[in-house]
Amino acid sequence: MTRWPLPPPMARALELAKAAGRFGEVPVGAVVVKQGRIIAEAHNSPRELADPTAHAEILALRRAAAALGNERLDQCELWVTLEPCAMCAGAIVHARIARLYYGAADPKGGAVEHGARVFDQPQCLHRPEVYTGIGETAAATLLRDFFLARR
Repeated sequence: MTRWPLPPPMARALELAKAAGRFGEVPVGAVVVKQGRIIAEAHNSPRELADPTAHAEILALRRAAAALGNERLDQCELWVTLEPCAMCAGAIVHARIARLYYGAADPKGGAVEHGARVFDQPQCLHRPEVYTGIGETAAATLLRDFFLARR
């Protein structure tokens, strides 16, 4: 479900996702927010960086940690346009993100409400609050249009 108007962090994440798509990357954008202010942002860049770990979430978490000088982002929120994969969900756990907001669900590759359900595992050391469906329609449309254009 899309809620209008979108919160500014999700609106920015969607702008970043659009930029990723223009560069030929899967259109996913992410921002890290602390005390109501965006402190880091990124879009998917695995092709550009020749790095399979260069997902929007990973890059945004790395930039936030560098900006704060701390690998623990326990007072931060992560806003992302697509349900995180297992790799990104693991990074969210290790970063101690307080709240995760995401737009579109990912039944094939997601690992929050689908697949591995990383935060539900007994071995999970930290569980962020999770809010889904924010900007879902816009995020899903970006992804659908991106993949339709490549088929």
